[in-house]
Amino acid sequence: MKEKRHTEILEIIRRQDVDTQEELCDILNSEGFPVTQATVSRDIRELNLTKVPKAGGGKKYARLADTEDGMTEKYRRVFREGVLSVDAAQNILVIRTVSGMAMAVAAAIDRMDCREIVGSIAGDDTIMCAVRTADETAALMRRLKKIV
Repeated sequence: MKEKRHTEILEIIRRQDVDTQEELCDILNSEGFPVTQATVSRDIRELNLTKVPKAGGGKKYARLADTEDGMTEKYRRVFREGVLSVDAAQNILVIRTVSGMAMAVAAAIDRMDCREIVGSIAGDDTIMCAVRTADETAALMRRLKKIV
């Protein structure tokens, strides 16, 4: 039932502007999906929906689209706003962040699905990523600098 409801929610927000959870709840109930506001709230979180501006003002629900590198816009924004510098030492990628942002930026990097990275460690303002080879480190560094 949950899968069908999720499919229906995505179809609803694709075909019409939905401003509130209550409105989405009403639409789902009228289409034969008995739900509460709490259920809709969980569904919104699980489907990775967010509010975006709509033409003519106001906001509507939309799904955060994954970009070409697999990072959602939310993670891309965290990465862009948190990173101060990206540098390399052989096969170690060192990323300096705003104080307190290393964990969030590391989570953003994890979402990028960088297969070159073997593992990473994040502190308060520094992330160290072990990369398979020095060549892959250089290529990954260029890719990350484009985002910043």
